[in-house]
Amino acid sequence: MTVMELFDRQLAAIADRDLEALLAQYHEEAMVVRFDRVARGAAEIRELFGAYLAAEPQVVEVMSVQAVDDVIFYNALMTIAGNKVTTFGTLVIKDGRIWRQTAAALPSP
Repeated sequence: MTVMELFDRQLAAIADRDLEALLAQYHEEAMVVRFDRVARGAAEIRELFGAYLAAEPQVVEVMSVQAVDDVIFYNALMTIAGNKVTTFGTLVIKDGRIWRQTAAALPSP
């Protein structure tokens, strides 16, 4: 599996609002860092993504993606809770799953 295949599975899990498929992408030692919170480990990541999927995220367009070795850096236009946002983030892969993630969303016109 390539890192781009993992990224595509991530997008599919978000599109399907499939919490279990999304959680399966994450390493047991995963950490997700956002400006408003940090989630460490399975329970905190489940809570974070449960709330995220409840906000009905929709990827409108992936504007840019760079995959190098074990790192994916992305920029996408999305709607989250009915709001248009521009998102940026990184995914660091370990043992074929997401080990570290950063994510930020800015209002989009």
